[in-house]
Parts: sequence; structure tokens; C-alpha cells
Amino acid sequence: MGRYVLRRVVLIIPVLFGVSLFTFLMIHLVPGDPVRVMMGTSGSAEDAERIRNELGLNDPLHQQFIRYIGHVLQGDFGNSIRSGQPVLREISERLPSTLELTGVAMATAVVVGLTLGVAAAASGPRADAAIMAFALLGISMPYFWSGILLILLFGLKLDWFPIAGTGPMALVLPTITLAMPASAVLARMTRSSMLEVLNQDFVRTARAKGLRERVVVIRHVLKNALIPVVTIIGLQAGTLLAGAVIVESVFSRPGLGRYTVTAIQARDFPQVQGIVLVSAAVYVFVNLTVDLLYAFIDPRIRYQ
Repeated sequence: MGRYVLRRVVLIIPVLFGVSLFTFLMIHLVPGDPVRVMMGTSGSAEDAERIRNELGLNDPLHQQFIRYIGHVLQGDFGNSIRSGQPVLREISERLPSTLELTGVAMATAVVVGLTLGVAAAASGPRADAAIMAFALLGISMPYFWSGILLILLFGLKLDWFPIAGTGPMALVLPTITLAMPASAVLARMTRSSMLEVLNQDFVRTARAKGLRERVVVIRHVLKNALIPVVTIIGLQAGTLLAGAVIVESVFSRPGLGRYTVTAIQARDFPQVQGIVLVSAAVYVFVNLTVDLLYAFIDPRIRYQ
């Protein structure tokens, strides 16, 4: 196990390097001049050229990338073109809010998704059809649409929850918006995986021993059906991080989502590169944790 963990940690390095290279190339291929965005309509062409030289934007792309990687290895993500502040400091100020939203949304999605999936697999055809219809509805609703509906209903009409800001109550509607598609995906995967396990011989043996159906479903069926479900949970972490960009914009939360949108609109290269690199690191860490969970969920798995 220790060797496997070490190997996976080492593999994180080329993954993050590839993410940095891809992001660097893509952000420089996007049309638009960050200096012009920063200066607005004021400023002459000479001033714009001087700022580009000061920021190193006129250097060849490979020199800019090598310089950027060298600074990243020293813990320096550069300074924002717009604000002039260190990007790492700006990200660290906003990251806790985004991690709070995605963490609560993931926990909600896991609880709701597993519950609905188990109920769909263990119940009759009518309950199964109803739950799967609800799951299909959850998958089909985009974040911005479901978020606006929740704001109109629970925020403005019923006035149950605040529609913006921070705090536990202000977290409810964004969490529901972000967790709904993920819980639907987990419900469908849990149901599918459990239906495969329900036909196994050890399940029939457990029932023949006289165990209660609840014990059979929870201790035997669900436990052996969790491997693909845990895999989907790891993949959904990336989906939730991406969805937080939209959800935080809809609910005006001060997290990485709105920060990302503003950085892209302003063509702020250091900000965008820093956001993507930090998000990739979080996603890789979550998937490493998921890989390590396999051995604890299924004792038959042994990493060589």
C-alpha cells in the first residue's frame, strides 16, 4: 500500500504540469488583450506597449511558460494584471468559501444519492420508476436554471432563505442547486450497481440464513456495490468544482467561481492559471483519496 501511495503521489507531478501547460496555451490563444482590458478606453498605444514589456507579455510563449513554472515551483503564482496583488493570496482568500460549498454539496449528494439508489433497487417497480424519474429531472436541470427557480420560490416568494451572502442559511439554496445533479447521478449508479449484486449467490445465501432484508441490503448488497459508486463520487468532485463557478455567480457568493468569471473576462492570465492549477490539485487529491478507499471498502483489492 505504501508503495502504491508513493507512486500515485509521484504521478501527480506530470498531471499538474500537463494541466499548467494546457491552461497556459489555451489562455494565450483566447482573443483579447489583457492590457487593453486593464486600461479601458484610456491610454495610448505607447503606454500599452510599455505595460506589456513590463509584464513580459511580449516575450515568446515558451519563455513566458518557463518563467511561470519556475515561479510556481517557488510558491509564487505571480501577480494579478488587474489588481497587482499576489494571485496565491487572492485565491487563498476565496478558496475556503468554494470548498465549503462543494464539500457540503458533495456530502448532501452522497447522502441523498445513496438513499435514493438503495430505495430504487430494493423497492417495487412503482417506487423505482418514481425515483428514477426524479433522478432524470435532476440531471436535466442546468445549474443556472435550477438556481434561479430556487431563488424565485424560496428566496423571493416564500422568503425562507437569503438569496446572497454568506452564513449557514445563505448556504442552503446554493448547496441544493449544486448537489441536485450529482445526487441524481449517484442515485442512478447506486441503483444499477445494486441490481447487479442482488443476483449474486452470496445474497441468496444470506437470505437463506434468515437474515432480515434490511441487513442483507445494507451489509451485503450495498457494501459490495460501492466500488463503482465511490469512483463516480471522485469524478463528481470535478463536476462540483466546475459547477461552483456558475452557482457562485448566480448566488453572488464570494468564492473562486465569481473570481474565475471575472479573471476570464479581464484576460488576467496569472489569475486564470492559478485558479486552474489549484482546482486541478484539489481534484487530483480527491481522486487519490478515492483510490485509497478502494482497499478499505473491498478487502479483496490489493495494490501491487
